[in-house]
Amino acid sequence: MLFDFGGVLTTSVLNGFSDFSESVSGDRRLVLRLLSGDAEAKHLLVEHEEGRLDHDAFEAGFAQCLRAAGVDVETDGLIGRMQSHLRPDDEMIALLTAVRRLGFAVGLVSNSLGRDCYAGYDLDELFNAQAISGMEGVRKPSRRLYEIACERLGVRVDEAVMIDDLAQNITAAERLGMRGIVHTDAATTAAALSVLLEVDARELLPDAPQHAGDALEEAR
Repeated sequence: MLFDFGGVLTTSVLNGFSDFSESVSGDRRLVLRLLSGDAEAKHLLVEHEEGRLDHDAFEAGFAQCLRAAGVDVETDGLIGRMQSHLRPDDEMIALLTAVRRLGFAVGLVSNSLGRDCYAGYDLDELFNAQAISGMEGVRKPSRRLYEIACERLGVRVDEAVMIDDLAQNITAAERLGMRGIVHTDAATTAAALSVLLEVDARELLPDAPQHAGDALEEAR
C-alpha cells in the first residue's frame, strides 16, 4: 500500500493553498494558478521538489513571482505560511494504521515542499518504507518515485495500490501497473480500499463518523 502525504494524511493541500492565497491577495486561485501555469513558478517548484533548489531559494523565488503578480509578501517563512492551513487527517492516519495491522506493508510516496512539511509526523513509525521526492531527485508523476517505493517494500509494482489526492498521480501509477484510488475523504477511500483488499470497510475505519456510514455500508 502506497500513500501520498499532503492531501491524504493531511487536509487538502489545494484548499490550504487557496486559503493562503485569499489571505494575501484576495484571490483564492492566484497561488495555484502560479504554481501550475506560470513558467518561472513551475520551474521553481520542480527544482525544489526534486531537491535541486533549497528551501530558502524557493521562498525567495516564489515570493518574487507573487510580487510580479502584484502581491507583496515577506520572503522568510513563506512556505510555512502557505502550509499553515494544513492539519493532520486523523481518520486517514487511523486507516493507514489499520492497513498495517492487517499485515500489509505501507510506503510513503510524496513530493516534498519545504524543510518542515513532515514536522510532527513520525514517518519511520508510520511507514515501512519512504520515497520522498526531495531526497530521491525525482517527483510524481514520474514512474521512478513509485518504483523506488516498491523496491524498498519488496513488492512488484503490479502488487501495489497507490492512494493520492491528485488524479494525474493515480493515472501515472496505473500506467505503471498499479491499482489506484483518487482520495477525497477517509470514508470513500476506506470503501474503495476494502474492495481492493477484500476486507470489511469497517476494519479500515471502525470509528467513522455518522456521515460516513453510507459509503462504508455500500462497500460491505
